[in-house]
Amino acid sequence: MRPMSTKVLIPTPLRPYAGNREALQLAGSTIGELLGQLTEQHPALQKHLFQEDGGLRNFVNIYVNDEDIRHLSGNETPVGDGDVISIVPSIAGGAATAEKAGVELSPAEIQRYSRHLIMPEVGMEGQKKLKQAQVLCIGAGGLGSPLSLYLAAAGVGRIGMVDFDVVDFSNLQRQVIHGTPDVGRPKLESARDTLSAINPEVQIDSYQTRLTSDNALELFAEYDLIADGTDNFPTRYLVNDACVLTGKPNVYGSIFRFEGQASVFGASDGPCYRCLYPEPPPPGLVPSCAEGGVLGILPGLVGLIQATEAIKLILGQGDPLVGRLLLVDALGMHFRELKLRRNPDCPVCGDHPTVTELIDYEGFCGISTATEPEIPEVSVLDYKAERDQGKDVFLLDVRNPDEFDICRIEGSLLIPLGELEGRLGELDSAKDIVVHCKSGARSAQAVELLMEKGFPQVRNLAGGILAWSEQIDPSVPQY
Repeated sequence: MRPMSTKVLIPTPLRPYAGNREALQLAGSTIGELLGQLTEQHPALQKHLFQEDGGLRNFVNIYVNDEDIRHLSGNETPVGDGDVISIVPSIAGGAATAEKAGVELSPAEIQRYSRHLIMPEVGMEGQKKLKQAQVLCIGAGGLGSPLSLYLAAAGVGRIGMVDFDVVDFSNLQRQVIHGTPDVGRPKLESARDTLSAINPEVQIDSYQTRLTSDNALELFAEYDLIADGTDNFPTRYLVNDACVLTGKPNVYGSIFRFEGQASVFGASDGPCYRCLYPEPPPPGLVPSCAEGGVLGILPGLVGLIQATEAIKLILGQGDPLVGRLLLVDALGMHFRELKLRRNPDCPVCGDHPTVTELIDYEGFCGISTATEPEIPEVSVLDYKAERDQGKDVFLLDVRNPDEFDICRIEGSLLIPLGELEGRLGELDSAKDIVVHCKSGARSAQAVELLMEKGFPQVRNLAGGILAWSEQIDPSVPQY
């Protein structure tokens, strides 16, 4: 017998765990088959619907049309064409959610949000939606700063933030949630203080940890949508996959120099990040903002677009960036839109997904110390000692010219990494060569290239010019 296609209605309290969908068409001949497919597609619903022994939770009722099947044959109840399945959980009461069930705005909140309340697209009901909403921001840096600032100002009731870094002077050029007195503090402490000062009505939950495959699903399950403010490929793919697996929209943003991108991934029937980029670039191919730089205003532009998309999704208003990739060119002040389509063969969100649990994302992105060739290194202290002893050591700087203008180690020759292979003739293979960059990553690539080209005596300066500034010559500025 061919399984029937049956409509399953998702109640409002459970929609955040089912991709914010109101209904799904599922194929099955019994209630058990339908609920099994439902929790397979949206694993975060499992703990909300079922006990550990597999039985329905006592505060969840299932109706076929208008009939409660709990006291009938339960999971074996047959379904047919035209049937409508309703999941009806208890929504009144509960220590953690009692206040949200009847959320109201205080006189102070009405005054605070008055410019929202007089807009028909928001109004009282929309502002209550914002107050009930829960948004998790991954990162409290360049994108997370404007994003969380405006979510808090708009009255999003609960904002979670995941970060494990501390505030550095170099952050202050773009990470506007932090100030000079915050340098050295954990970013989450600084962010919490700033957001609470802007809007004390908002609940700020901090997660001082690195987002990993071990904690992502549990963290995401508590929130309505996820805002991706990450700056590396492993975490970006982790966020995408965890959003798809938990059925949470992924409000995406990325930045580099003068250019940015924004979209909404993982929404109902929309593409995910892997539909756009099935695989990451090889390690080192795309420089980070720390290596390539970023205009300080750019994360403000992109972060505000993310905040706008998050608020639209919460309100259910407007046309979100689902199936659209917005490209931002701040230098030319151009905004360009590309259409995106869901890939039915996508390994995560496709019709037959092969990624059904979180994986090793550093390995997926090619970041594995086990497979990296051994690169000869020398510490800045040992290199300084060799120089002081008069040893003939040639120092090669593979940073960019703009970085060389900021600071340099006396006696070094500048050949940017991208030009190195074409300028090997400027180097003497008979000499002992030490290569450096800002922190050691690009110079390690240069050492590997020189070794492949037959240079027998070449070493990487561990920690780069930053280590030189910290341990040898504090007059060399850090950047």
